[in-house]
Amino acid sequence: MEEKLKDKIGKIVHYYDKIGVAIIELSGKLKVGDRIRIKGNGIDFEQEVSSMQIEHEDIKEAKKGETIGLKIEQKAKEGDEVYLV
Repeated sequence: MEEKLKDKIGKIVHYYDKIGVAIIELSGKLKVGDRIRIKGNGIDFEQEVSSMQIEHEDIKEAKKGETIGLKIEQKAKEGDEVYLV
């Protein structure tokens, strides 16, 4: 039985394969140190947010409605969903 996911905080709108960076449109708050889960077609993994950027500037937290760049540990695709763990 699949566990129920809650606390969706965004979705991936672009993924830069060469540098391993996902562009995430946030629908909730996210800060450095949070643990996230990325789930999509064929992928499902968790990682800690070690750093994130807006317009190439490092930030400590982002809020709903912002679009951030986040280095991720595995490949992802546009449309994959991001959850707070």
